[in-house]
Amino acid sequence: MDDDEKLPVHVGIIMDGNGRWAKKRGLPRSMGHREGAKNLKKLLKYIYTKNIKVVSLFAFSTENFKRDASEVSYLMQLIEKFCKDEKEEFIGQRVRVVFSGSSNNLSQNLLKAMHELEDATREFSDKILNICFNYGGRNEIVDATRNIAMMVKNNEIDIDDITEELLDNNMYNKLPPLDFVIRTSGEMRISNFMLWQSSYAEYYFPSVLFPDFDSREFDIALSEYSKRKRRFGGVVVDEKENN
Repeated sequence: MDDDEKLPVHVGIIMDGNGRWAKKRGLPRSMGHREGAKNLKKLLKYIYTKNIKVVSLFAFSTENFKRDASEVSYLMQLIEKFCKDEKEEFIGQRVRVVFSGSSNNLSQNLLKAMHELEDATREFSDKILNICFNYGGRNEIVDATRNIAMMVKNNEIDIDDITEELLDNNMYNKLPPLDFVIRTSGEMRISNFMLWQSSYAEYYFPSVLFPDFDSREFDIALSEYSKRKRRFGGVVVDEKENN
């Protein structure tokens, strides 16, 4: 991909297909998640070389607690290990890491690892990694609404002060809107991922399963994005019509 091709500022990745990757190989689902985590580490290092400011990952949804208890337990251990093992890498790359989601049902050890990673990278601003963990897009909007309702109740603001900007400022993290969302594995659903922030995002649904979604696949995705004409509700006039 040429450097002069347009790049998104904020990319979201729904990391889907780890379980199917394992099943195709006759392995337990946990091995698919392990391979997905290994791939993620390599992929993030590659993304850091691109001029992309924010990456949001859908790591674990609130609905994922419905899965088998052993799989949920493994995922919790995996994210805790990721936080600890990758902390120095994020510091070295000057990447700020933030988490979006609820602390409900998370162990104190996991919350501690998450908070320590956030604190260790808080000073950085050029690159941001937003990890959506125990996350639901509807829940985020509800929580933001509750915060604003409390402001009104406490006479901190008037109802007329409620704007899109105010709602945006009360999301889990203040981030630029999503430009591009990639969901691996070919599933064509957004699955409650950053509903507010993705209002005008472009979507891309490659069939490749996440453990195989490497730097080459990421470049293919960026190339696809560069061909899109984003209208934001308006109309893009074809240049040929102006000739």
